[in-house]
Amino acid sequence: MVNREVSILSNGPPVQFLMSASKLEECPSGNRSEYAVAGRSNVGKSSLINTLAFQKALARTSRTPGRTQLINYFDFGPFLLADLPGYGYAKVSKTQQAYWQRELSRYLAGRTQLQGVLFLMDSRHPLQDNDRQMAEFLMAYDLPTWIVLTKVDQLKQSELAKNTRFITQELGLTPFLFSSKSGRGRKELLQRLKGLSSAHQPNEPVAPDDTESD
Repeated sequence: MVNREVSILSNGPPVQFLMSASKLEECPSGNRSEYAVAGRSNVGKSSLINTLAFQKALARTSRTPGRTQLINYFDFGPFLLADLPGYGYAKVSKTQQAYWQRELSRYLAGRTQLQGVLFLMDSRHPLQDNDRQMAEFLMAYDLPTWIVLTKVDQLKQSELAKNTRFITQELGLTPFLFSSKSGRGRKELLQRLKGLSSAHQPNEPVAPDDTESD
């Protein structure tokens, strides 16, 4: 059921699933701003998308990490969210991992509508080895990146503060604090994405903003 708070986005229709793409050439045409959602397979990408959309089952969550092997597009009106395949799941074959690394490189380098990446990390276990690899990968493309710490409701405030400081010191970016259960950080993240979409056109670089957002 769509929450009335969806008016934060626009006065148009509710957020909808748009399409899936297996490679760059299949991504949707148009000139709307696009933001990718990246993170480990069990980090809560689908839950974040559902929470931002004020819907319970827009993006399918799975008990089997690593199942999603496509770029799934969601139409938020002013912008598109592109849910990238999760990483770090051992049962995904090396052949499939190599394929997606190649296609991800092509997507990040060639997707002119892409304005930035929401890089999700589990607040309970931030910056695992594969997270560090992804961070270095994204930095190589000089893309604006916003760190989002998920599942923050599952930590004590002192633990959350410690892990937030750790991420800020390690990556030089202050993360958004997000909980799909409580809705913490939802309004701030939506407003940031909508504001960036209004202020910037495709092909114009968006300067990273590492100010506190929650």
